[in-house]
This record gives sequence, C-alpha cells and structure tokens, in this order.
Amino acid sequence: MKKYTIEFKQEAVKLVTEQGYTQSEAARSLDINSKNICRWVNEANGRPLGKKMGLTEEQNELALLRKENHRLKLEREILKKAAAFFANEHT
Repeated sequence: MKKYTIEFKQEAVKLVTEQGYTQSEAARSLDINSKNICRWVNEANGRPLGKKMGLTEEQNELALLRKENHRLKLEREILKKAAAFFANEHT
C-alpha cells in the first residue's frame, strides 16, 4: 500500500475543493485511486475516518473510540516492555 505525504493529500483535496476538479478528474490527473481522493475530501470536511454509512453518530463515535482505545492499549504495552527492557539493562 502506497503512503502519501500530508502535503500531497492536501494538494489533492485542493484540486477538488478550490480548483473545481471532480474527484475522479483529480484522481486521474494525479494517477491515484479515486477512493483515496474521496476519503481525503471527507477527512478535510470533518468526517472522521472509518465513518460507516447507515450508523448513528453515536455508533460511529463509539467505533472510533474503540479503535483509538485499542491503539492506546497497544502503545502502553510497548512502553511497558521498553521500560522493563531498559530497567534490566542497567542492572
């Protein structure tokens, strides 16, 4: 999966929001998938990533919070392991 810089995404969104390109025109001109442009425009318009159609705002928020909670738990475990590693290294 190709990674795009924030600047690239912002410029792609500007093609649609400021220069009047359709999302598919912008995608073709940048040689990227139109789904990427669609997602980036939605993000720029304040719609959170992972928002699913047909769900209530509360359901969408709950799904996003669960995803963030999972990520934070993983980060905490990594930090615990790193702290234990460095504590043992000094003894």
